[in-house]
Amino acid sequence: MSRGDRAGLDKQPSEVAEMFDGVAKRYDITNTVLSFGQDRRWRRNTRRALALRPRDVVLDLAAGTAVSTEELRASGATCIAADFSLGMLRAGAAREVPKVAADALHLPFADESFDAATISFGLRNVNDVDHALGELRRVLKPGGRLVICEFSTPTWRPFRTVYMEYLMKALPAVATKVSSNPAAYVYLAESIREWPHQEGLAGRISAAGFTDVGWVNQTGGIAAIHHGVRA
Repeated sequence: MSRGDRAGLDKQPSEVAEMFDGVAKRYDITNTVLSFGQDRRWRRNTRRALALRPRDVVLDLAAGTAVSTEELRASGATCIAADFSLGMLRAGAAREVPKVAADALHLPFADESFDAATISFGLRNVNDVDHALGELRRVLKPGGRLVICEFSTPTWRPFRTVYMEYLMKALPAVATKVSSNPAAYVYLAESIREWPHQEGLAGRISAAGFTDVGWVNQTGGIAAIHHGVRA
């Protein structure tokens, strides 16, 4: 893998998968520490945004250790965890939800298979975002709901300045104390900095064939939950 134990910003799939394999063991606790516990709230709000019903079948793409899939299961829906990092899926083996090895650019599901789909903090790691959005649209039924929870841009300028300082300096330093692969969190910080703001991502979701696109900022815009409906 390039640059030691982290992927490059060109996001070659093999490098990204290897990097996540390397952080899988302590991934959940690292996320909780680095987000000051906000990750739990973001998962809960993602589930609410999907408005799942007990008979729904939902795809949780880039599910990692399936902690997000467990949250979705609280709705009573049938929830499938999919990720291309086998290390992440193995780290979540104790979570009793169906797990599938899957590449976001080549989803192993038939057209119109799901009532809803979500991807949390994973779209940013795909090297062809528009193609991945097209794949999500393909596997959703007409009228199916898409929800994307992803890091975003704080809306208040003073807070944005403080956040960017934390992101680029403090986050990698904290990661050295809790992560099994601190170098991966340098990539994390850089990939967040390069990611589109809320309006930019909404435009790409609309261009992929979704309607009723919008978003709700989380924690001042550190993250945003985007939503859309498959046309």
